[in-house]
Amino acid sequence: MQRQSAMDFEQRLQKAIQRGQRRRDERVREAQTQAGDEGELRRLHSQFRLALSEHIEECMARLPNHFPGFQFETVFGERGWGAACSRDDLQMGPGGRRATQYSRLEITVRPLTEVRILEIGAKGTIRNKEAFLRSHYDRLEDVDLDHFLGLIDRWVLDYVEQYAADV
Repeated sequence: MQRQSAMDFEQRLQKAIQRGQRRRDERVREAQTQAGDEGELRRLHSQFRLALSEHIEECMARLPNHFPGFQFETVFGERGWGAACSRDDLQMGPGGRRATQYSRLEITVRPLTEVRILEIGAKGTIRNKEAFLRSHYDRLEDVDLDHFLGLIDRWVLDYVEQYAADV
């Protein structure tokens, strides 16, 4: 009887080892799949980032042509990729006091994060007052590039209209 019990245990031991090995193999496959998906998401974000940052630069580079004094700059780094236009205006106040009026529009594509979204953000300041702060995002798998391009156009136009109304 004990011999049969030892054989039974040996079989159960072998099956447990096989189950453990299968679980390990599944984890390895999942990690490989996730790494592949991760690489694909990074590639997708880079592709969208390039297209959007180029469009942002094209739109923003036009502002100095219509509003002399604005300085165009390319933005890249931890904040994201895109462009900004800014200007400082010196204003004479009562009694000869000078005051600086700062205006700036910055639009960027934010860096890829753990959340796996494509996000754009805009911040507009007109004469030292925040005119607007906007952002939009979608999951990378759901991005409609034309929608993002349209938002960039609209944000630049909204800023320009507000700026023109204020000066």
